[in-house]
Amino acid sequence: MPKKQSITPVSDFGEFKLIKYLTENIKLKHKTTIKGVGDDAAVIEPSDKKIVVTTDMLLEGVHFDLTYVPLKHLGYKAVVVNLSDVYAMNAIPKHITVSLGVSSKFSVEALKDLYDGIYLACDVYNVDLIGGDTCSSLTGLSISVTAIGEVDFEKLAYRSGAKVNDLICVTGDLGGAYMGLQLLEREKMVFNSDPNMKPKFDGYDYILQRQLKPEARKDVIELFEKNKIIPTSMIDISDGLSSELLHLCNQSDVSCKIYEEKVPINYVTRKLAEELNVEPLVTALNGGEDYELLFTVPIELHDKIAELHQVSIIGHISAKGEENLIITKGGTTLPIMAQGWAAFGE
Repeated sequence: MPKKQSITPVSDFGEFKLIKYLTENIKLKHKTTIKGVGDDAAVIEPSDKKIVVTTDMLLEGVHFDLTYVPLKHLGYKAVVVNLSDVYAMNAIPKHITVSLGVSSKFSVEALKDLYDGIYLACDVYNVDLIGGDTCSSLTGLSISVTAIGEVDFEKLAYRSGAKVNDLICVTGDLGGAYMGLQLLEREKMVFNSDPNMKPKFDGYDYILQRQLKPEARKDVIELFEKNKIIPTSMIDISDGLSSELLHLCNQSDVSCKIYEEKVPINYVTRKLAEELNVEPLVTALNGGEDYELLFTVPIELHDKIAELHQVSIIGHISAKGEENLIITKGGTTLPIMAQGWAAFGE
């Protein structure tokens, strides 16, 4: 019979002992990190590059459901979603801070699982955890991560730089994270009605990973560097392709046209969408949480971009005042509507 794992209430440790327990084995990777966890503030030595900073918050019951999200996966994802924003600036992340609001239902061991995921992400993406905060919460678990990155000024990619006739490109494939969430929610409903039913996840590993353990596109930023490509504009796809396209066009004061047949959708995403009577294109346009990159480049780079693995050219930038359109496989034109995730339901 397996030995039962011990459970230690957070109250047995207290704040400072808990922080020491969770962070005592941090190994710093960057020379720019002068002082990490353990003092009133971290100390970073600026390089000759520009600094980019981003912060994201994940709230239990809003952004994640611990019924089916393992804490180690959650820690990993909390870091990755912030690093994705750094990569969307064409920058390289170097440092993160992590702050937690923790309710009494979480044990020390549970928080250790969460931090194992955080440390794994730090190792995979070569970033230093340099500080944060931990406090008690009356409403479950909240996680706030701040990521700090570096980039040469001339390589910065804003949302506001797209030009008429630029190519619109995306990395990877879209809609998988959303369909992974639908699968998890479906099986949760089945379990709630009959706890003896086993979840039906066979064949859907890809979309489950897209939802539970996404990856940021570090590899694409490295390809840009290798091929001397600087996007004219860029944004990460966290709220759905349609919303991000409109953000980019609004910031750049332009319009766009994309083609249904060019939007990359994985066959597993299509399979479950069809099973649930959902149009696969809708999942790609409105699903969110894919953490792929949407970017534009001058049309002169068409051949170079077309050769890049995991990059699809899906359309082009048009003049301000024109409609933002998607052209279907049948040649019909439809307006692009922002129907992705909205933080306040607007």
